[in-house]
Amino acid sequence: MTLTEALSWQQSLIDRGNERRQQADFLASLSADPASKVLPISHGKTLMYQGKPYYLDAATSHGRLTVYLGLTTQEATLPAGTELLAVELEEEVAPEKLGAPAEARWLGFRQIAAELSPADSQYLIEANAIVNWHRVHTHCPRCGAATKIEASGWVRRCPEDNSEHFPRTDPAIIVAVVGQDDRLLLGGGAGWEEHRYSTLAGFVEPGESLEQAVVREISEEVGVHIHRVNYLGSQSWPFPASLMLGFIAYTDDREAKPDGVEVTRARWFDRAELLSAVTTGEVAISPRISIARSLIEHWYGERIEDVP
Repeated sequence: MTLTEALSWQQSLIDRGNERRQQADFLASLSADPASKVLPISHGKTLMYQGKPYYLDAATSHGRLTVYLGLTTQEATLPAGTELLAVELEEEVAPEKLGAPAEARWLGFRQIAAELSPADSQYLIEANAIVNWHRVHTHCPRCGAATKIEASGWVRRCPEDNSEHFPRTDPAIIVAVVGQDDRLLLGGGAGWEEHRYSTLAGFVEPGESLEQAVVREISEEVGVHIHRVNYLGSQSWPFPASLMLGFIAYTDDREAKPDGVEVTRARWFDRAELLSAVTTGEVAISPRISIARSLIEHWYGERIEDVP
């Protein structure tokens, strides 16, 4: 059961139209329709204007890659029922050349995520995920031939052996570890600021279940042995291609021993300690856009306010 109901990404706000996008002329017809809209992507960034993504008219936007994202299902920045495409541009073109206001700016998801609506966030995550896949899967892994794009950007086909290749996602587990005294274990990495702490995470290895990955990663990173694992929820994180699967895991261990490579420090917190540390600025926890923050607040029991 998914317990993280507060996560904005739990509800799908776009109909990806699997059957519609299979039609050979579907993408071309939408690209010529002035009612269709385009989310421009360039090296992971999009155009932002007045706190919102700036959607271009499909008929006037062109790039090296066009992909169908879907039909919007709820009224948000775009009206419900809008056909939405993503276009990848080779460089960050001046906004005026795309018909956007000169004040628009190219910004990455991490810079803007906190101000995005749930719908805009979902559109941008989907666009980045599929564009990233195309960027690194240009050739057939079997024979090396350059593949051709089909299904409105959702399939690449090899012209030599006729094999189909579909978008890839890398599963990763992210875990809130709770001790027998109900304290939460958080860790910090070598490349982070000294006061930053978060939940523990790692990629799932071939032949491994999600639960096995949780047990292995926590043992490897902090030397803690897990005896129970509960799934809470997930978040797509396509930078470049991860799906973060969130868990709460329980241990009887009282000591944590960081591996010194992926995790350089680990610390147990009770609720009062964590709140005090965050409130005073002694500790910074994961930003609110992340599933890590949701896992922490799920354990805490309510929202934790950041230091201004």
